[in-house]
Amino acid sequence: MLPSKQRPNGVKIQNLAAVLGSKLIRLSFLAVVPICFAASEIRAQRIAVVTPDKAISSERFAVALGKDLSTEFKVLDSSLVQSAYRANAPAFPFNLSTQEVRNLGSRVGCDYIIILRAELQRRNASGRSDYYEAYAPIWLFSSRSGRLIYWRLARHESTTPSVAVQMLDSSTITLVKEIAASVRRASDRELSEEPAPAVEEVPETYTSAAGNFRPPIPFRRVKPLYTADASFYDVAATVDILADIAADGTILRTEMVRTAGFGLDESVESAVRSMKWRPAERDGKFISMRVLLRYNFKKLDKE
Repeated sequence: MLPSKQRPNGVKIQNLAAVLGSKLIRLSFLAVVPICFAASEIRAQRIAVVTPDKAISSERFAVALGKDLSTEFKVLDSSLVQSAYRANAPAFPFNLSTQEVRNLGSRVGCDYIIILRAELQRRNASGRSDYYEAYAPIWLFSSRSGRLIYWRLARHESTTPSVAVQMLDSSTITLVKEIAASVRRASDRELSEEPAPAVEEVPETYTSAAGNFRPPIPFRRVKPLYTADASFYDVAATVDILADIAADGTILRTEMVRTAGFGLDESVESAVRSMKWRPAERDGKFISMRVLLRYNFKKLDKE
């Protein structure tokens, strides 16, 4: 046995261990808190699923997706969402502008909007037997910013149509994980993002600001690629992009204000950023300018 005069030290060591254990427990708890907070935060987000084409295949897929989304979000009632949507439906629901998204989000009362359609097509290709493809393009927008924050073309093939459909419906669990991750990234971005810088926009014709003014133009135009996916699915769409062009002709910033999916948005941004620009000019002086650029896409062999 230790001498009595050494016992207090042993007591101190035991007390210190207890204190450290308590602190470790607290630290472990604090480490868990952000994860729990993030999980509860995303579950508070209201998400609406819209099927503009009203097709049975689209509504079936929307039900399957909505069921799995409910584990991560507050999914709004589909009948109420569809009623609010059809009260003032946009002309081109699969080619929305940021303003149309914000307007729709305000009417529906949601934080995020999913626009989708689902179809089953019989396909044929050289060197293989006919097959069936069940596919669903999915657009996920933030109602606050109007931005497209996630796009995915889910597609599955089988020689049996019912199997292809079943495979598509079974993919919703993976899709929900991707959607939840996109929502987290978008939320973080919107919370930390600085407001767009104040840059002059191209003035209206016949106004005083248009006097002695020359807009920015590219030295060499680059045509955005009409992507393979867009061609395969016969996509006709418009992509609008805002570009801030500095007084030295460099691109300061771009912002998509009408999106299409199918890789067309990325194609447009790549083309715009690769062009060399002659900057805007007023009274013989180069100035920074914000311009709206519009690109229309369609398959050439289509009327």
